[in-house]
Amino acid sequence: MNSSRSVKRSSIPRTKRGVLLAVLFITISFIIWTGITAQGILSSMHESSSRSSNAAIVLGAAVEGEKPSPVFRERIEQAIRLYTSGTVRNVIFTGGSRNEAVPAEAYVGRKYAIEHGVRPEHIQIETKSITTQENLEYSLEIGNREGYRTYTIVSDPLHMRRSMKMATEMGMDVVPSPTQTTAYKSRSTQIPFLLRETVMYMAYTMKGWK
Repeated sequence: MNSSRSVKRSSIPRTKRGVLLAVLFITISFIIWTGITAQGILSSMHESSSRSSNAAIVLGAAVEGEKPSPVFRERIEQAIRLYTSGTVRNVIFTGGSRNEAVPAEAYVGRKYAIEHGVRPEHIQIETKSITTQENLEYSLEIGNREGYRTYTIVSDPLHMRRSMKMATEMGMDVVPSPTQTTAYKSRSTQIPFLLRETVMYMAYTMKGWK
């Protein structure tokens, strides 16, 4: 009887230790994965291609009334540079609106681009998307309809890694063209955006595992 009780008593701490070690291992692994993901985003944020493409896909961002926000303006101007240089032949503006009183991001992008020299017939828009994945999915629908085969993705540098991963997994022939400057200049703005992109990238990766 005594030996049986001794075995039971000694097995309880071992079980607890096993659980604690498992939790510790998972926690450390998650921290390492987070660090590697963040480093990957940082290391690829300035990767850019000069390849010619049928169209630039400008990923949507916030608007301020009928004007683009500073973040969105940087993306539009990058697309204008690509168009003016002949690197892309067409521009696809993406992004809808969560509020009927606010114009869709794509409309604002189109208006700004036309005012700065992009010919209206070279612009396509989609106004249904809310997320990055929807930006790309609806852009691909436009591309299939218009006969586009190659694309250049335009977005903020910290947003490029996740955007490129999504587009590639959709089977799109894409290259990156991050904005030359960014509204996220200070650490107080860069760090929250980096943390958000890290979490979003990891969430997208885990979704793909299902």
